[in-house]
Amino acid sequence: MRLFFGLLLTLTVMTASAAEPQLTAIHAHRLLDVRSGNVSDAYIVVRGERIEAVAKSAPAGAKVIDLGDATVLPGLIDCHVHLVTDWNDFSSTSFLRLSSPQKTLLGLMNSQTYLDHGFTTLRDAGEGDTAYGQVALRDAFNKGMFRGPRLFVAGIPLSVTGGHADLNPLAPDVPMPVFSNIADTVEETQKAVRHDVRNGVDWIKLMATGGVSDVLSDYNVQELSDEQMRAAVEWGHRAGKKVMAHAEGTAGIKAAVRAGVDTIEHGTVLDEEGAKLMAERGTWLVPTLETFQRGVEIGLSSGQEPVMLEKGKAILKYQQAAFDWALKYHLKIAFGLDDEPKVVAREFEALVKAGLTPLQSIQAATINAAALLDQTANIGSLEPGHYADVVAVDGDPLKDIKAMAKVVFVMKGGEVVKK
Repeated sequence: MRLFFGLLLTLTVMTASAAEPQLTAIHAHRLLDVRSGNVSDAYIVVRGERIEAVAKSAPAGAKVIDLGDATVLPGLIDCHVHLVTDWNDFSSTSFLRLSSPQKTLLGLMNSQTYLDHGFTTLRDAGEGDTAYGQVALRDAFNKGMFRGPRLFVAGIPLSVTGGHADLNPLAPDVPMPVFSNIADTVEETQKAVRHDVRNGVDWIKLMATGGVSDVLSDYNVQELSDEQMRAAVEWGHRAGKKVMAHAEGTAGIKAAVRAGVDTIEHGTVLDEEGAKLMAERGTWLVPTLETFQRGVEIGLSSGQEPVMLEKGKAILKYQQAAFDWALKYHLKIAFGLDDEPKVVAREFEALVKAGLTPLQSIQAATINAAALLDQTANIGSLEPGHYADVVAVDGDPLKDIKAMAKVVFVMKGGEVVKK
């Protein structure tokens, strides 16, 4: 009998121990409060996947991780990525040469590259993958099947025939199916939205204007009509999905804002009227400055075609003036790269060069991005109850924003993924 009770006690202790997650205390000698910009010495106490406390000392029995002189920040958030994209091939037929499994594997690689650079949460801004590899990746990461960031994903961007997301760049006599995202009427727009919703997206993506990285469209031209965008917003919001709009030209920006979209992507030719309208409606701006700048830098390498390069050179002349209007009217700005993930830190530099302070550029990738995603209760800052998404960089990014490229430690949801 004594042996039985001894075994029972041992099993009870073991069960309680198994149910109680490991307590970890991260000693941050330079903890940056991204709201105030203050830096302090503190311990981030982590139990399981969440932050239990931010304290002045480590609790008894906690495993201590000392991050030395590194600057410690919340996990970073990028609100404009394209994961299942080959960033070494900018040609108009790039996606035609990849199967959906190949695209999904690219997405796995790109996701893990972002994670290694401190980005623990991403919003995928739409993919040309009819099998929705980005949805599969989101679900696989959520299940713990692979190491990867937290994902919020759009589907196939809605486009008119010949628009920025018309996936058919071939000659008119080369047969190719019409994809589900092509919408030239209000009814086709509603059907395309429902197709994305059925296939598990978090966001609806609209091509309000033409773009730069294609051979068909003109970035100055509004593509989807006012009525189509209003219908897309109505149907998307009815399904509980937010709506983002690729909008570069002035008319398309304003039409998308009037239609009620939640975010404007790029806004590269934004004028004063558009900025005032966005401020009045509370519409977010994800400016993606770096991708247009690097697009001109790379020239005709990586398969970029002459028409893309010329459009890139032309639109870049408007970028700073547009951003100045965004600053003047205090638009809500969130971080988005829209480029090769290994160069993600360059967007911090671009934002600072364009007029944000280093702290504001970091806020764009933390508290601002969390607010855009309606995730302020979970991510974006290091607070009790939030996910234990913790990043450390070598140096002081408030003095030199280039320090954001020197990520030396990453924890996502309480799990150390880079040290």
